[in-house]
Amino acid sequence: MACMGCALLAAQPAKAAPEEIQVYMDEMDKPGHFGLDTHLNYVTDGTYTDDYPGQQQALHRLRITPEFSYGITPNVEAGLYLPLATLDGQGRLDPGGVKARLKFIAPRAEGQAWWWGANFEIGHVNHKLDVNPWNAELKGIVGTRLNKWTLAENANVDFVVSGPQPHSPEVEFDTKLAYAMTKAVSLGVESYNGTGSFAHFGAVGESDQSIFAVADIDLGHWALNFGLGRGYGTNPDHMIVKAIVSLPLERILGRRDAAD
Repeated sequence: MACMGCALLAAQPAKAAPEEIQVYMDEMDKPGHFGLDTHLNYVTDGTYTDDYPGQQQALHRLRITPEFSYGITPNVEAGLYLPLATLDGQGRLDPGGVKARLKFIAPRAEGQAWWWGANFEIGHVNHKLDVNPWNAELKGIVGTRLNKWTLAENANVDFVVSGPQPHSPEVEFDTKLAYAMTKAVSLGVESYNGTGSFAHFGAVGESDQSIFAVADIDLGHWALNFGLGRGYGTNPDHMIVKAIVSLPLERILGRRDAAD
């Protein structure tokens, strides 16, 4: 028990760019409909880390993660990240794991500009991506739209489900502030800020931080989120390029939406 306590209080290792760099908002698939978001990020500049033997380096490695989603009800959506893949400089593709999620956005009154909800995620990754194979995350979601402004906030608690190095759950706050330049284009800032663990809450200087300039572009049946970011604090990834390409899966499969 004493050894377990020491493990829980140990300093957390620096994390490389995750498979998903995104602030969750109120977007949901319609009930009975599928969606597909493809998450991409690439670290152009950074430092190598050696938190444990066999760790995969993020520098100059492309992460590619298709996220399949399905609307269960107007307020509940399921998602599957498959696979959590990486592509190295020699073109070698390495599938790294799978994650599943369940997202809830509370019903809103007519004309209500703000929203709240939650997202739960659990998954298994290989040793190259995390020394602990089973991990989970609980995410609180709040946001509002005021005229041309959008503000969203996520409060994340990440914890180890199973693995050789359990530790105290980690806390991160993610923020998005965007302004609609046109009906189709919004420009803004996304900030991802670790605040330590339950055991050492408030240890901002000992946590990963990053900030991104982002553009959200609506192209009708598909959308693009593109960002250029900088990591700081303990983040080993100094310059990061990220994108999320979103489209209704029915259009890929040749099925027309009855609402079109």
